[in-house]
Amino acid sequence: MSDNSTTNIKEISPLKSEAPIIIYIDLKSPYAYLSIAPARQMLTQLGLIADWRPFVLDIPSYLGSAKLDRGGKKVTKQNRTEEQWSGVKYAYFDCRRYANLSNKTIRGTVKIWNTDLPAIGMLWLKSFADLEEQSSQGSMLERYIDAIFEPFWKRELDVEDLSVILRVLEQIDAPTDGFLPYAQGEGATLNTWLQESAFNKGIFGVPTFILPNEPAMDPQHEKFFGREHLPRISWLLDGRKGPAPDVAYHLNSEVDDEALAKCAAEPRMAPELLVTPPQLTTFFDFKSPQSYLALQGILALKGEGISVNWRPFV
Repeated sequence: MSDNSTTNIKEISPLKSEAPIIIYIDLKSPYAYLSIAPARQMLTQLGLIADWRPFVLDIPSYLGSAKLDRGGKKVTKQNRTEEQWSGVKYAYFDCRRYANLSNKTIRGTVKIWNTDLPAIGMLWLKSFADLEEQSSQGSMLERYIDAIFEPFWKRELDVEDLSVILRVLEQIDAPTDGFLPYAQGEGATLNTWLQESAFNKGIFGVPTFILPNEPAMDPQHEKFFGREHLPRISWLLDGRKGPAPDVAYHLNSEVDDEALAKCAAEPRMAPELLVTPPQLTTFFDFKSPQSYLALQGILALKGEGISVNWRPFV
């Protein structure tokens, strides 16, 4: 373990690292939570290390905010539009659908949490080890990420309480001497600078994957947002062998039929799944590049006996 030392802010660049990949995550993002395991699996398969970094989302700036009562069921305060509520509800539905495949629990948060303290905890641990040690299996950073994400998404962790972050560090046997003043001083300053500089470099969400070595070869492959890009990222990191893969969510090979059925059925069963032959209702917009890119894959479903019910959405 390296000795803890003051981190020079000027030595950190949002898009640069000695590791071949930078991974930005935020505790309050279920998408970040779901990306951790497949990202680790990819790194293990390729024999590579990563530079894991915190990024604190400003969710109210684009999705509004809401707060539930103490029971966690009734909204007591909110300033969201109907469109924002639709986006939030779908996000949780989507994440739970995939969480079911790996037996993860994702409960809607009771409010928009400030995750600066968990981010500072990450920076504290990173100051004790080099990137190779941070990326090793069972490292302090890995244990910290696991110890904080899982209970948070079960609504068991108040991450705005500094003493809670301290207890998590103690739980994983991490150094804690000096953490409290660090979190209120140097660590807070470093975190603020990192968030601002990352945002100014075009990082806006999590998980975001940065490939520091790509700009010299192909600038369009420097930055990826979302775990669906892991197949392409893996292809790039492995030397671009074979054809470039499309976006995809790789499923665990151990997922059984029962888990797949649960994934499809919760929180509600889509009536199209009960139709014979199977039918997929697809909303599209001609001005959407995502609709255009999805066209080939959707048309291929006909070869599997699935009919497509096309519906325009403007």
